[in-house]
Amino acid sequence: MYNILVVDDDKEIVGAIEIYLKKEGYNIIKAYNGNQAMDIINNNEIHLIILDIMMPEKDGLETLEELRKEKTIPVILLSAKSEDYDKIGGLNSGADDYITKPFNPLELIARVNSNLRRYVQLGSMKQPDNGKIYKTGELVVDDETKKVTVDGKEVKLTATEFNILKFLLQNKGKVYSIPQIYESVWKEEGFGAENIIAVHIRHIREKIEINPKEPRYLKVIWGIGYKIEDIEKMRQ
Repeated sequence: MYNILVVDDDKEIVGAIEIYLKKEGYNIIKAYNGNQAMDIINNNEIHLIILDIMMPEKDGLETLEELRKEKTIPVILLSAKSEDYDKIGGLNSGADDYITKPFNPLELIARVNSNLRRYVQLGSMKQPDNGKIYKTGELVVDDETKKVTVDGKEVKLTATEFNILKFLLQNKGKVYSIPQIYESVWKEEGFGAENIIAVHIRHIREKIEINPKEPRYLKVIWGIGYKIEDIEKMRQ
């Protein structure tokens, strides 16, 4: 059974989320501010976090930044604000996804299932796979160990970043639009996914590129989408 930590100072919202997710078979752990959340995270095995942005004592973004110093647990941000800068700010702080209050319970369940599925496939909870290794130049993704290396040095990616990179590297040289990337990784329709994908792509570049502004591996094709460069083919 997966442990989901729900963090929100509104106890009614926490209670409602608990009802929805318990019906899906998840174990729910509750916290009402960032300090409580970090205590729970440091002393329990948590598989996914639903985290409100606006909270007393320590808000969601502060909590997320502290969390990301050591852990790659998937985080879905909850926000009563719908403005793009709030969503982008959350993604920039290391969130995997976000959902705006008030939310549809079915959408919340879908986001939880999707993010957990990617985390399960990533590492500490990995399921059996074909153990394939994907490579271009000195960028290597090992799908058995769930490790990414560049020039022999390991780089740490979140579950979402790993799956985006793996998808593009599996199809190196091919250009994929933002909706295509979203649908392939999230397994749902990619309407309005521009901000989510753009921020994750930037984070991946910062981790795998020597100069993210002049990327060697992860290229943007303006007006179309993104691709991983096929370095070996270019050398032929």
